[in-house]
Amino acid sequence: MTKFEVTTLNEFILKSQMELDYKADGGFSHMLHHIGTAARIVNREVNKAGLVDVLGEAGNTNVQGEDQKKLDIIANEYFIDAMHSCGEICAIASEENESFIFFDDEIAKNAKYVFMMDPLDGSSNIDVNVSIGTIFSIYKRVTPEGTQATMEDFLQKGTEQVASGYILYGSSTMLVYTTGEGVNGFTLDPSIGEFCLSHQMIKTPEDGTIYSVNEGNYKKFPKGVKKYIKYCQERDSKTSRPYSSRYIGSLVSDFHRNLLKGGVFIYPEFENAPTGKLRLLYECNPIAYLAEQAGGKATNGEQRIMELKPTSLHQRTPFYTGSKNMVEKVEAYLKKHGKDS
Repeated sequence: MTKFEVTTLNEFILKSQMELDYKADGGFSHMLHHIGTAARIVNREVNKAGLVDVLGEAGNTNVQGEDQKKLDIIANEYFIDAMHSCGEICAIASEENESFIFFDDEIAKNAKYVFMMDPLDGSSNIDVNVSIGTIFSIYKRVTPEGTQATMEDFLQKGTEQVASGYILYGSSTMLVYTTGEGVNGFTLDPSIGEFCLSHQMIKTPEDGTIYSVNEGNYKKFPKGVKKYIKYCQERDSKTSRPYSSRYIGSLVSDFHRNLLKGGVFIYPEFENAPTGKLRLLYECNPIAYLAEQAGGKATNGEQRIMELKPTSLHQRTPFYTGSKNMVEKVEAYLKKHGKDS
């Protein structure tokens, strides 16, 4: 009989917790365990979305001015509750909340970390059963332990992240994360209710044949982006062009595909979003950390995303990420042709 060995998320966390000093006390592992727990609960809600009253609009808008879906609110609450109960988080910032949430109990005040998240990325796809996800990021607080967290704890450069990841709710449910020692992916096995290691030490190809961009906004794009899209569409056998255009409208889904297969994700600034649309803290920094740890690249078209200094919780930025050579090609087009549309 063939021996079948699996490594669960919890086992993997425990085995690796001594690799870095800040994980040695077990608190960091405890935190990652609670992320996995919240992900399983949200996955359950997503999977029964068509059977119970969690689809559709909630009748509210979030701080971004976007209509909130019912599942947006549900996911937000589950992750807030899970991260509070783990006892390792002193405060949380969410795309769904105008300001950060600090926990006033003594355990939380003595916690070492802050947590940032987009609880349900791509939520406009919920009602049509398209893949969606959760994006998260963890930083060490900069204010003294034992005190209440402040905005200073959140407005840190992406280079200060100690962990980031995403959960993809799709044909299967995956949790992909990094602690700065490579990128590992875990697939939820519903028969045992555990995330199991399925993609160890993910490396993204340096080149790819996929470009992901909402071409409906083409006329509003910077000239450099327009030129790059035309480059992707040209016929050239030596570079395997034309490339395939693949755009789902969920950052997690588009990034995950490109991470594994090789490609570039493009979300530039344009007329309706002069500073870009994606959020630096909740989306771009955590995805950039994963991209770099997998051998890829992430920039705003000019500068490394993780070196941008945040000035507000909901700051937006243009975003280009994916295979290193493809991102650099986009940057070259932007530099040569400029950002005017």
